[in-house]
This record gives sequence, structure tokens and C-alpha cells, in this order.
Amino acid sequence: MRRLRRYILGCVLALVSTVGMAVQPDEVLDDPALEARARDISAGLRCLVCQNESIDESNASLAKDLRLLVRERLLAGDTDAEVVAFIVDRYGEFVLLKPTTGGWNWLLWATGPGLFVIALGMGIVYIRRRGQMPAGGEAGLSTDEQKRLDELLKD
Repeated sequence: MRRLRRYILGCVLALVSTVGMAVQPDEVLDDPALEARARDISAGLRCLVCQNESIDESNASLAKDLRLLVRERLLAGDTDAEVVAFIVDRYGEFVLLKPTTGGWNWLLWATGPGLFVIALGMGIVYIRRRGQMPAGGEAGLSTDEQKRLDELLKD
């Protein structure tokens, strides 16, 4: 039991320690304010290899290249919006972890709530119609059906 606890603790510590290690020491900027801006921008950009991680969390070589590109643009004097716009122009809007709601993306944002409203309406209509239908047990069996049932039950 003690070995199992140590193993689980070791696994948890290994996972926790690797999350913060994506940004290598040679990538860190000397200016703490610029580094904070770079980290903030990197947290909003998707790793194109991993696709569910930001470039700040990913260890992929492309993520490292993107982190370096963000830092280069910041050192060149670009604003945060200009850096993001530069990367979006180069790699497309897919690189954003939180896509914009402009253009055709509004359709993607509205689809989820729209489908929920449609499903809710269909559920309400179904429940109302079900309440208006006569109960199935009141009609009973026809004489032919009753004879067939009696024959089956005798066997």
C-alpha cells in the first residue's frame, strides 16, 4: 500500500512539474514586464501540433518556435494586439484558443444554444401531445387478438 502511494505521488509530481517546464530558460526575456506580456499572449495561442494546449504549455518544437516569434515581435516593439494579428495572419484563426465571434464564427457560437432551444421546444411539444393522447390500455384487445393470446398461453 505504501509503494502504491509513493508511485501515485511520483506520477502526480511528474505531471505537475512538466506543465511549467514548456518554456525553456533560454526563451525567457530579461525584462519581466515583456516576459509577462509574452506569457499572456502565449496562453491564448493554440499549439498547432497538440491542438488542445497553448503554446505556453506545449513542448512541441513548433510551439517553441511560436513562443520565440512572440518574444521577437515584442522586442521589436509590437503591441499585444499586433503580435496576435501577425500570428493569426501567418497561421490562420485556428491558432487562437478562443476564436473571435466575428465573420462566420457567429454561426459556430450560435449553433449550440440554438440546438438547445430547438430540443427544448421539441420536448415541450412531445410532452403536451403525449398528455392529450388516449391511454393505450383502454382500447383493449380485439377478439382475434384475445383468441391468439389465449392459444399462446395454453401452450
